[in-house]
Amino acid sequence: MVKVGLTGGIGAGKSEVSRLLASYGAVVVDADKIAREVVEPGTPGLAAVAEEFGEDVLTPDGTLDRPKLGGIVFNDPEKLKALNAIVHPLVGARSAELEASAGPDAVVVHDVPLLTENGLAALYDTVVVVDAAPQTQLDRLVRLRGMAEDEAKSRMAAQATREQRLAIADLVIDNDGPLEALEPQVRAVWERLRGA
Repeated sequence: MVKVGLTGGIGAGKSEVSRLLASYGAVVVDADKIAREVVEPGTPGLAAVAEEFGEDVLTPDGTLDRPKLGGIVFNDPEKLKALNAIVHPLVGARSAELEASAGPDAVVVHDVPLLTENGLAALYDTVVVVDAAPQTQLDRLVRLRGMAEDEAKSRMAAQATREQRLAIADLVIDNDGPLEALEPQVRAVWERLRGA
């Protein structure tokens, strides 16, 4: 088994890289997807979040009001730390279960947005960073995701810097260009991972 940590700043295109790797045969363990699962209604994770941040972070139907919670935590490092202390252990446990169920010859790609911030590089055989210039990230967040510019900048500022991510990279995928320039790079990374 080859354990790969895949990361990149918000808007860098990590999700597209993850999708391509899965299409080639990688077993993708998506931390964001798992982070949503562990705070679904009826889970201990959601109960802990509501206890920490108040019932105001729940919608009338009992689901997590992500925009409201995001507005709280992305502007307050201490509150973000409190949220991470609840969610990260739950995500880690579920990720470990999924990895354990992959075959011995699998390339397991852990899609982890906060890999750099949480000092997780040592957990992986290879760290792949999807890189894009901050201006490219901002443009994608505003133009493609419909975020307000100040919200996009706030989310970017809450993450590791580009330099910090590149410092832990074993392999870098440059995603500053168009989508068609991405696939050949991801294919080359896949071939290297299969040969590892």
